[in-house]
Amino acid sequence: MAEATVEQLRVPENLLDSSAADFLEAVEVSRQVRINTWGNDLLAYTPAELFALCHDPYEWYVVLVARNGSKIIGRAGIAMPLDDNTDLAHVTLDVLPEAAGNGIGRKLLEAAELFVKGENRKIVVVETNHPAADLEAAGSTGERIPAAQGGSDLPLKSREARFASNAGYALERVEQFSACTMPPPGDLLAQLARRAEGTHQGAYRVHQWLDACPEEWAADFVRLEKGHNEDDGDLGTWDVKQLREAEELSRLTGRRTIVSAAEHLETGALVAFTSISLLGHRDDVAFQDDTVVEEIHKGKDVGLFIKVANMEQLELHFPTLRTLYTWNSPENQYMLAVNAALGYVGAGVTGQWRKDFNAVD
Repeated sequence: MAEATVEQLRVPENLLDSSAADFLEAVEVSRQVRINTWGNDLLAYTPAELFALCHDPYEWYVVLVARNGSKIIGRAGIAMPLDDNTDLAHVTLDVLPEAAGNGIGRKLLEAAELFVKGENRKIVVVETNHPAADLEAAGSTGERIPAAQGGSDLPLKSREARFASNAGYALERVEQFSACTMPPPGDLLAQLARRAEGTHQGAYRVHQWLDACPEEWAADFVRLEKGHNEDDGDLGTWDVKQLREAEELSRLTGRRTIVSAAEHLETGALVAFTSISLLGHRDDVAFQDDTVVEEIHKGKDVGLFIKVANMEQLELHFPTLRTLYTWNSPENQYMLAVNAALGYVGAGVTGQWRKDFNAVD
């Protein structure tokens, strides 16, 4: 293979113009990588989704591409938050399977690191994907790379894990990746709803909304979101105004969000919520987002209560949906058990890796 070159991809004015050809080719590279990794393209951005991401007012998204001649064989997506965490950059690497093993990923990552350093970003986070079949093939023996959080690890036999480790990244955490076939069978959801109600004895009421939080619950919803993310520094300035701006941005990009929240009847406050997102340009796949339950209300099946309600709402509004994906910390045994009861099956894990330039420079 000839020496690959790396350059920044120009985002076209629209996707219909001839100038969009490179952008569309880069999107297709990512789609092929997802198919090779997971066996389908359900986790791949459509051109319209990536185009919208490149115009997100809360995040600057840059794409670098690797070329072999005129052909794009790899890409690096660089996401840089513009409000909070402005020292951070998330880098996603995709290299066509037929081009793997030629140093393209390393070249893209080095170029991405150089770019983010130029933007005064001090921390880079990358993700590695590990299908269940690959983990099984790696076996339980051999050297393991421990995660800094959660007590999980990844096998050094994994090519992706070796790549990240050799590039100087430390494994922060490992998340369980699971898939649920929709719709759930028979009266499963009704059975689980009865179980949850039997545990909490009618102490909670479910409130639901599509896309926009009702005004009466907005302050509580923001409070729950901020409390959930305060440990990692996200949403530090999050308020109702920003919530409304985010909802409007989702509306403009076609994304849909389904939320079910639990009101504690004794206090009249929201104490838990769960949300599901759908991409704007496909109706066959959805993504389970955060499920948050205030600490004092845990152990009462509130999480199960609202997740069942949200899946029922999902069926009602999006009957063509066929797959629901979720990511969970392996140490969150309660939520993993809830997901198993709902029909989720483990598909693999993802590794979150971090490099701090303050520590290595």
